[in-house]
Amino acid sequence: MGFERKVTITFCDLNIFFHTPQLACKAALPLTAMSTPLEDAMDTLIRIFHHYSGKEGDRYKLSKGELKELLTSELTDFLSGQKDPLLVDKIMKDLDSNKDNEVDFNEFVILVAALTVACNDFFEEQLKKEGF
Repeated sequence: MGFERKVTITFCDLNIFFHTPQLACKAALPLTAMSTPLEDAMDTLIRIFHHYSGKEGDRYKLSKGELKELLTSELTDFLSGQKDPLLVDKIMKDLDSNKDNEVDFNEFVILVAALTVACNDFFEEQLKKEGF
């Protein structure tokens, strides 16, 4: 996707959270307000993914059309500078690790994490150039 650095993300076993009521994932509970900015961010990722998933096919996965709609609506600045008409196809191919022609939540989070890392790297470089 044009990133200079490959990012490997592993997912820890969250099973304990789902079997311990006081640690249950707040995003799974409707209308529960998150108490910290990071929890709010997690909730937002989950809600955005599921807002776009399931309009076509599997309701827990994004089709190529749903992924394109999500990217166009939610990552407008990222796509606006891109001239490649096959960008969504390339992103889909890169994310679809199990080759089912859909993007599940785990695959989507990898995109968000990679973009976040790239943004952080950019901001760190800018701060270094400015002497911070």
